[in-house]
This record gives sequence, C-alpha cells and structure tokens, in this order.
Amino acid sequence: MKTGILAAFGAAVMLQGCASTPEQERQAGCIGATATGAIVGGVIGNQFGGGTGKDILTAGGAVAGGLAGNAAAGC
Repeated sequence: MKTGILAAFGAAVMLQGCASTPEQERQAGCIGATATGAIVGGVIGNQFGGGTGKDILTAGGAVAGGLAGNAAAGC
C-alpha cells in the first residue's frame, strides 16, 4: 500500500514538471490531489469491515478520498 501512495505522489510531481502553462499546472495538481486522496481513502476504508463489507468500504473510501482531495486542491 505504501508503494501505491509513493507512486501517486511521484506521478503528481512528474505531471507538474511537464505542465507549461498555469492552467496545465492547476490541472496536473488536481489530478494528483484526486488520485492521492482516492488511494489514501481506499487504504483507510480497507481497514474496516470484512467480506463484501470490506470491499464496499474500500470503494467508498476511495470515492470519498478522491472527492476530498479534489476539494482540498480547489478544483
């Protein structure tokens, strides 16, 4: 799980390095924030429940984390 989080941060940094205009930089930041939030939310959701409930909580955590990351980045 830590590898996935590190990969998301690395991808966000690389995307921002490729951006050449302020709008592209903002979009790259939004993508990175949303992806990172989804990964972290999924990891947290995966810590709870069991069986099908665990799957539902993992998916719900990923969606909620993605939305929170997107909102936190001001996208």
